[in-house]
Amino acid sequence: MAVAPDKLPRARMPTKGAEFGVAARLAGRNLGRRLLGQRAAEPDFAGFRRYFETVLKKLPAGTLVDARLVEVTANRPPWSGTGIRLDAGDCITTFAVGRTDLAKALDLWVAPPFQLWLRVGAGPVFRGTRAGHSTVVTGAGGELSLASYFPGEWATPDGRLATDPADYGKVSGAMLVAVLVWGVPIDEGLKRLLALGDHRGLVADELDRQSNGRLPPAGWKHLWFLGDSETFFRCEVPGRQRAIACHSRRDVAILQYDVDAELVPGMRLEWSWRVDRLPTDMREDTVPSHDYMSIAVEYDNGQDLTYYWSAALPVGTVYRCPLPTWKTRETHVVLRSGNAGLGQWFSETRDIHADYAAAIGGALPARVKRVWLIANSLFGRGEGIAVFSDIALVSGSERRPLG
Repeated sequence: MAVAPDKLPRARMPTKGAEFGVAARLAGRNLGRRLLGQRAAEPDFAGFRRYFETVLKKLPAGTLVDARLVEVTANRPPWSGTGIRLDAGDCITTFAVGRTDLAKALDLWVAPPFQLWLRVGAGPVFRGTRAGHSTVVTGAGGELSLASYFPGEWATPDGRLATDPADYGKVSGAMLVAVLVWGVPIDEGLKRLLALGDHRGLVADELDRQSNGRLPPAGWKHLWFLGDSETFFRCEVPGRQRAIACHSRRDVAILQYDVDAELVPGMRLEWSWRVDRLPTDMREDTVPSHDYMSIAVEYDNGQDLTYYWSAALPVGTVYRCPLPTWKTRETHVVLRSGNAGLGQWFSETRDIHADYAAAIGGALPARVKRVWLIANSLFGRGEGIAVFSDIALVSGSERRPLG
């Protein structure tokens, strides 16, 4: 049973005890996997390098304009130049292997699909959604630069950091990136490459993404500094309106829908959801266990209030985000908890005026700017599966469907 707005407590910060408890559980699990020989394999840098050094020599003349293998170390702040000059209209593909280790004892690491970011000249930053990514260069062109992202966060679309560059000294690891500049259309180049063999399905996967990559539903956009994803996508569910599926695995995504509405007493956010699988089995209020799926409201003062289904925290728990760059702007509300009810549909309604007053407090914002869908499975590398539908913003007798 969801907690009433007037019963919500004021948001708290996660406790040190919770952090130590989660860290101890993760360390124990990691030790157990190591003893059983079940720990994830180390990145195959040698095989990756050998594959590309071999097949690139066999491609027909004219297939490539340029090709290089570039190492991007995790402890180096952005950016690293590649020496490759690109112009508008150039076609490129990158493939990456490796990882950034956040805490080896806890087996916390981030893989290339989220970790590798690119920039051409002084243009906007971008990333792929898988270990391979192809694109056609737009804008003024310039040198292709690469970056290992987390634990950083972008401040501006051209890739300036909002975080301390010294934070990169706290992580380790590297990525090896193959950069291919095509002299032929991208799909033709990938097919020629695949005809010579593949390395752990990388080329086939990028060809699949070209044809079958999932796009966000119309009207929704990705939060720019987290980048694109294939996590959320339109689906059809009998009896449900504007259904959006969520499939999160080893990634993080935030979709945003602009609303820009006056925040008035009694304003409600309504939605239905079916959560089939939670991305973690731990309490989510610590950094290493902060994996969840939620729906959120962003207010015009920069605060957001996000409602989610917890694996372990009691219904009605309210806390500030444990991530350092989000703790001043995001508040989490546990709306449902545990495994009971997974796979079933529930309809929800929240008074987002009263919830703000109870959970965040202080001067009330004037407007609601956006509604978000959030999915994070980056830390535990688990899998979250859910469907959201019938999302609407309700004020008085006016009901505004979203998406």
